[in-house]
Amino acid sequence: MTFIGNKSDLRVVGTRPVRPDGVEKVTGRATYGADFRLPGQLVGKILRSPHAHARIVKIDTSKAEALPGVKAVMTAADLPDIDPTEAFVGEGATNFRDQSLNIMARGKALYEGHAVAAVAATSNSIADAALALIEVTYEVLPHVIDVEAAMAPDAPVLDEQMFTAGVDPKPTTPSNIAKKIVLKSGDIDAGFASADVIAEGRYVTAAVHQAYIEPHACIAAITTDGQCTVYASSQGHFMIRAFCSKLLGIELSNIRVIPMEIGGGFGGKTIIYLEPVALTLARKAGRPVKIVMSRDEVFRASGPTSGAVVEVKMGAKKDGTIVAAQAVMKYQAGAFQGSPVQPGLMCAFAMYNIANVHETGYDVLSNRPKVAAYRAPGAPISSYAVEQVVDDLARQLGMDAITIREKNAAKAGTKTVYGVTFPDIGYEQVLAAAKAHPHWSAPLGPNQGRGIATGFWFNIGGESSASVFINEDGSVNVVSGSPDIGGSRASMAMMAAEVLGIPVDNVRPIIGDTASIGFTNVTGGSRVTYATGMATVQATEKVIEQLKQRAAMIWDISPDAVDWKDGQAVPAGANAGGFDPLPLAAIAAKAAKTGGPIGAEISINAQGAGPGFGAHICDVEVDRETGQTTILRYTAVQDVGRAIHPAYVEGQIQGGAVQGIGWALNEEYIYDKNGRMDNSGFLDYRVPVASDLPMIDAVLVEVPNTRHPFGVRGVGEVPIVPPMGAIGNAVRDAIGIRLHSLPMSPPKVRAALDAGQG
Repeated sequence: MTFIGNKSDLRVVGTRPVRPDGVEKVTGRATYGADFRLPGQLVGKILRSPHAHARIVKIDTSKAEALPGVKAVMTAADLPDIDPTEAFVGEGATNFRDQSLNIMARGKALYEGHAVAAVAATSNSIADAALALIEVTYEVLPHVIDVEAAMAPDAPVLDEQMFTAGVDPKPTTPSNIAKKIVLKSGDIDAGFASADVIAEGRYVTAAVHQAYIEPHACIAAITTDGQCTVYASSQGHFMIRAFCSKLLGIELSNIRVIPMEIGGGFGGKTIIYLEPVALTLARKAGRPVKIVMSRDEVFRASGPTSGAVVEVKMGAKKDGTIVAAQAVMKYQAGAFQGSPVQPGLMCAFAMYNIANVHETGYDVLSNRPKVAAYRAPGAPISSYAVEQVVDDLARQLGMDAITIREKNAAKAGTKTVYGVTFPDIGYEQVLAAAKAHPHWSAPLGPNQGRGIATGFWFNIGGESSASVFINEDGSVNVVSGSPDIGGSRASMAMMAAEVLGIPVDNVRPIIGDTASIGFTNVTGGSRVTYATGMATVQATEKVIEQLKQRAAMIWDISPDAVDWKDGQAVPAGANAGGFDPLPLAAIAAKAAKTGGPIGAEISINAQGAGPGFGAHICDVEVDRETGQTTILRYTAVQDVGRAIHPAYVEGQIQGGAVQGIGWALNEEYIYDKNGRMDNSGFLDYRVPVASDLPMIDAVLVEVPNTRHPFGVRGVGEVPIVPPMGAIGNAVRDAIGIRLHSLPMSPPKVRAALDAGQG
């Protein structure tokens, strides 16, 4: 596998062909989880707790079971007990005991929306009636929603077996603090002692949902001999297989998961909620069971990302050199441990070369749904706080906001606080592109402000599989195990076409199910174009070796005397014979006579994913009467390694920026005094729509990652990291007041203006 360093040599990579799945999606013909049907399928529905925290005294399902049309009823009693073992199956380490308890409550309901029972019936109306007949006796317990309140010694404890990890000596009293994490380098006290200026702040973020358009959906069927098939919309069908096997005690080989189209995920579909329930009901009923969440259920019962409190303190010399950086981060995990506080710590200061860093993070339980990944999980929260403090340092020093970042920019050879030394990275080039962009120097009007913030994501590789097969007519099938969210089918086809030297229209990309392709980790962490792309390239290269061997057989010469160029076999030189080139189609047509089918499969554990950096510039206008903040102009600059399909890369960047804008200005989970969510629908949980936004200018900086044959870096995570900091800095610039909590909604802005202080 050779790195292709010269962009001018590429014919397919870097172009913008039509997305292979695009027409089906825009015409409404694509099959999503909720669209799929099986003969004789039943409707599955889940009964959920109305209480934020309650002991389950008794569940009586007898009336529901007796209702005509009800074919199965289940509770946690139908699930095996699971040990608290951990494995890296989704986008992070998963505690299987907690996952099982989240699928169906046992002993206690830990949040409003926690599943307590489920039914399978012949119709929606019968399923609804059956749920109403299930009698659950609850003992309502005190609840806690706020992260700092949950950390208090007198807070109601969610899990009596939870003792804070990372503390020495180990506590003897249970707590909602699941883990304490410390990262440090240098001497933080000496660093602050040497600083000429110090800036600090306490920042609060709200829990926000990924707000994917398609709710969770699945169908499960079990044959009489125990073979299970699950059809699901997910970011990882191998993850579904692994979870269902572990949680239900079913042999992995007896489960086949077939991926449907996925209507958005952004990390929120890297874990499961419905599939073990559907399988259990299907096993009891002897018929397929389909479960589709309502939007209300999505909000109340699937994972948002954490809300958090982040305290940051930074010190700098008069010349702008940052000499000390300190942070304390308290992240909500929801009802079970596992917030993204660790990547939050890793990413907070990663943009900067700082000698003295000290970070402390807390993973904290509260009576909310268990959090799930959301694009660069943890990083937007910590960067939001850090980037505003950097802005305050620049103001104290009278420095330009980009200049202070250039002064302290991480570069190749910079060692991070979490121990990694950066290879070739493009942060300096990103800052240079942002400074040179016309947006940075454009004039502003009254009540308008401009802010910049930067962000980082480490990106990952991991396990991926891909197969490449030559059809009899010379067309090519590329099969991978990665669900396609951001255009990965097109990227796989383009990379295979580039290596083969054929038009991309001759390549058909397919997502294989768990029985059709080797193990592939989830679509998450910005890993697919890098890792699955690498597997695709390697499989294609193996196919080319076979094609050269077949051409050698046809010509009766040594395979070493055959080259592959522009989609055809050619003699390696004058001494190899004066044969005319053999196109791919001609070799494929004779495959039966030269050894049979031509194809190859590769399974790898890809290493060397290149980290990504971005810088976002935002202009806002604040209406001082209403507190309404309007985004006037937005520019997102990012090092993308090399853009395989630039339009999809631009779309990823624009989409991340839009989600960050919503997080900054509108989105939040709102709870009443009883711990019940007040805004579990898109009417009250308001995400940005087109009329709220300007055209987002995506600027692609290409600093190739030399550990990938086409220079790929992951791009999907980085663009959600800078927006909140950029908007916070822009609002500060517009009104002269620093806001310290998200969302910066009109009431908060109006209150800050009334108070006249941040």
